[in-house]
Amino acid sequence: MQAFYADQFVLPLPEGHRFPMAKYALLRERVATEPGIRLRPAPAASDGELALAHEPRYVTAVAEGLLSAAEQREIGFPWSPRMAERARRSVGATIAAARAALEEGVAANLAGGTHHAYAFKGSGYCVFNDVAVAARLMQAEAHRRARRLLRVAVIDLDVHQGNGTAAIFRDDDSVFTLSLHGARNFPFRKESSDLDVELPDGCTDDAYLEALDGALERLWAHHADAPPGLAFYLAGADPHENDRLGRLKLSARGMAERDRRVLRACRERGVPVALSMAGGYGHDLAQMVELQFGTLQLAWQSWSAWLARAGAAGWDGS
Repeated sequence: MQAFYADQFVLPLPEGHRFPMAKYALLRERVATEPGIRLRPAPAASDGELALAHEPRYVTAVAEGLLSAAEQREIGFPWSPRMAERARRSVGATIAAARAALEEGVAANLAGGTHHAYAFKGSGYCVFNDVAVAARLMQAEAHRRARRLLRVAVIDLDVHQGNGTAAIFRDDDSVFTLSLHGARNFPFRKESSDLDVELPDGCTDDAYLEALDGALERLWAHHADAPPGLAFYLAGADPHENDRLGRLKLSARGMAERDRRVLRACRERGVPVALSMAGGYGHDLAQMVELQFGTLQLAWQSWSAWLARAGAAGWDGS
């Protein structure tokens, strides 16, 4: 399974900043111990690719350091050339993961899931919306290659609602957005996804998994005529009970079962999956890295099962 990274682009954040930048390099180092996962450096998304989901003015403002002080505050990062480059690489990693998933069944971005970014602005530590750009680009490539419409599902299980993604795809019936999130958590003014499932503070494993099963059932019912051709799975670590910002109470076992159910449901329907790690703000960086590594191990297992089944059926990845 291929996994793409861009942790060499570290932002110069102020002392005490609560964004856990160090987790990305730690996760890559942990993944390097897993022989079945092939690490790949992320390419940079081009201006043209970014403009598939973002207004050109905003793309230029990020690229050239023209963001206002208010825009930088809403993003949560001060502008710097490394900030702009990291944002491009984060999108590029999800683009690469989507292409790899379409070829091999499952692939991952070791960061990404920047779902608070709108077409015209960034927000909540999200500069560009990697999933929105990658979805639009995969659709364009599918049309150019085979003159077909690629239907996309976004399965967003970060603890925060994917408001930017919902807004970008609001009037696009070729992309189904599902968000399972804390009702009282950021963003406090929610957008309307195709399917929003709000969870109370303190939600534990059983209630969460029941809600997830119901949401997936509705997702597949919506695609009763044909499954989507690609799913983006935002596998946030922040529903975990020890997350500083999550407010939910999932155990490590519950988190693993969440991932297992999503990956199995997609595999059984022949839906390729591009994963993004999305949020995670645990007090214990090592524990958070282990949670995300666990997600990637399950993704590798799903990739292995996908290829075994595809090989038995004579599938060539096209």
